Amino acid sequence: MLTANPIVDLLAGTPDGGAANPAATMMMMMGFIAIVYFMLIRPQRKQQRDHQALVEGLKKGDEVVTMGGIVGTIVYLSDDRVTIKSADARIEVERSKVGQVRSA
Repeated sequence: MLTANPIVDLLAGTPDGGAANPAATMMMMMGFIAIVYFMLIRPQRKQQRDHQALVEGLKKGDEVVTMGGIVGTIVYLSDDRVTIKSADARIEVERSKVGQVRSA
């Protein structure tokens, strides 16, 4: 019995009760993988590249916001750490925990 939806027919198999077409099943799986890649994996990789560029471009005097919400000015940089002056305190955080740069 055919339904009004051809996708349901494809998933259920042939109209006479036989097995599903392996080529159609493979195409659906490839389509699903493509959708997952373009909607989840690709944007996440772009965001990681952008954050890496932000971290590498940090310099003394930049006003930054950490991922924890601390706002301050960079006073010292090392390979993996940043010292931030916020109000009267100096805080040392990992470079990767800087979320955004407010001004250069």
